[in-house]
Amino acid sequence: MTKPLLPLTPPVFHILLALAGEERHGYGIMQDVARQTNDALQLGPGTLYGCLKRMLAAGLVEESDERPDPALDDERRRYYRMTALGQRVVRAEAQRLADAVSAAKARRLLDRGWPGLARGRA
Repeated sequence: MTKPLLPLTPPVFHILLALAGEERHGYGIMQDVARQTNDALQLGPGTLYGCLKRMLAAGLVEESDERPDPALDDERRRYYRMTALGQRVVRAEAQRLADAVSAAKARRLLDRGWPGLARGRA
């Protein structure tokens, strides 16, 4: 069931990674994705909520009714958590990416001394 959902787009993959450890609200997801990628991927609200809408429809995530501490939280925030399907899909995508990295390493494409990059050619 996970194969038709792969490969994931980078935003969807990183959103799922952000939800792997805990439930988060939208802004918390955006902050975690930026942290995961050393600011290489910064999700704007349109991208984030567009992805979440599609992920909800696909059954990868669901809204949570739980709040960490209602006294300290804004009741308008929506919290999201990964579903069991989302966990299977993110694991399959992580494995797919790990296999791609292994193939690149086997071809010495990740070595610092790769001749094409050393001379400014790709």
